[in-house]
Amino acid sequence: VQLQASGGGLVQAGGSLRLSCAASGRPFNQYALGWFRQVPGKEREFVAAISRGVGITKYADSVKGRFAISRDNSKYSAYLQMSALKSEDTAIYYCAAAYQRTLTIPPSTSFNSWGQGTLVTVSS
Repeated sequence: VQLQASGGGLVQAGGSLRLSCAASGRPFNQYALGWFRQVPGKEREFVAAISRGVGITKYADSVKGRFAISRDNSKYSAYLQMSALKSEDTAIYYCAAAYQRTLTIPPSTSFNSWGQGTLVTVSS
């Protein structure tokens, strides 16, 4: 599956931003979807994930209550709604996919299809 992330930009602290991930190729509903982020010079970190079917979600502690991941299988798309943004949320955000036979969320290491990143900058 091919992925393309979009929606990044510059936003003030406390503001909101919605990232989108458009997919093409293999049947979208066979994949769990995830969002990861990376600050230059640091390791990429997990942000959020959603299962392939019934919408089971998982979040990093740092974004719980502020970010919401969702998907629309009919549109081959996934989203990350980010609210109450903080300067420490500044990063390049990547969407990723993991082929799944089950309805659970796989470990981060299972995400092996990646889109290009989209830059989110939160000004304080």
